[in-house]
Amino acid sequence: MIATLRKFLAVNVILLFALLLIMLICLSFGTVRIGLSDVFRALVSGLRDGDPGGGQGYFTIILSIRLPRILLAAVVGGALSVAGSIFQALLRNPLADPYILGVSSGSAVGAVLAMMLGLAATSLGLPLASFLGAIGTVLIVFNVGRMGRRVHTNTLLLAGVIINAFFGAVLMFLISISKTEALHSIIFWLMGDFSFADYRGLTLASPYVLTGALLAYFLARRLNLIVAGEDEASQLGVDVERVKKYAYALASLITAAAVSVCGLIGFVGLMIPHMIRLILGSDHRLLIPAAALWGAGFLVICDTLARSILAPMELPVGVVTAAFGAPFFIYLLKTRSM
Repeated sequence: MIATLRKFLAVNVILLFALLLIMLICLSFGTVRIGLSDVFRALVSGLRDGDPGGGQGYFTIILSIRLPRILLAAVVGGALSVAGSIFQALLRNPLADPYILGVSSGSAVGAVLAMMLGLAATSLGLPLASFLGAIGTVLIVFNVGRMGRRVHTNTLLLAGVIINAFFGAVLMFLISISKTEALHSIIFWLMGDFSFADYRGLTLASPYVLTGALLAYFLARRLNLIVAGEDEASQLGVDVERVKKYAYALASLITAAAVSVCGLIGFVGLMIPHMIRLILGSDHRLLIPAAALWGAGFLVICDTLARSILAPMELPVGVVTAAFGAPFFIYLLKTRSM
């Protein structure tokens, strides 16, 4: 499907409306069920006079607990989906995932070290440590995968797998020597956790994600050409090596920002871009924004299930995404092998 302006607007308006509807409905679910009329009243009150309490308990639940959590889940879902779209384009592999370059493992090591050192008690300690760990890992993998001035996709992929395996071992070592009281928080974070979501985390991650996604969209046409073939793209005037480096950096930055505020959430970056590609085609001018919107809605639904299925207990959101993602991954393997 070619991304004409009419199709672009139609698809994204529909997906945006669906996202807003999903977020509104999910605000009513949780340990305490709240009617949609009360949800709407709380949102209107919060927008009008900024009163998070309104003298009623459900106002606080909606505006101070559920709303920042849902907004952060939407930002993270969109981020992972955009990063997945970029990695799948550059690697020309629909099975690629945002964590393919070891971003997840590096971020996790940084976060676990922050928890063990007590830095997670500060407002920026955990996100900052996680972000620095992710960026440091990306720099290592990128330097390993670069040969001269060229970035070889296969070498980059293998470097990511090796770094992931190494940092996975480091994680197991850190968990094995951690104190008992910190172990539960570490394990929950490693499986994705929005239970500590607040507006501070939202404002921390959103600028990186939104800026990165916008810049990625401006690369859409060149990504289309690279997917068709690097030689053909070069003949059409695309500086392939420069675009690859720029796109890898953007996708890694977006993923690092997402991981730093919620932990490791798998399969979103794998499933969503492929689902959108099956329905709308592989034109990244349409794929990137559509994947961002549908990925946001998908993760909001998954997080709502995670905090509602066993309420008042809560599941890590990564457990829910894995329940959807593992069968989808098997489906991709079976269809690609036929």
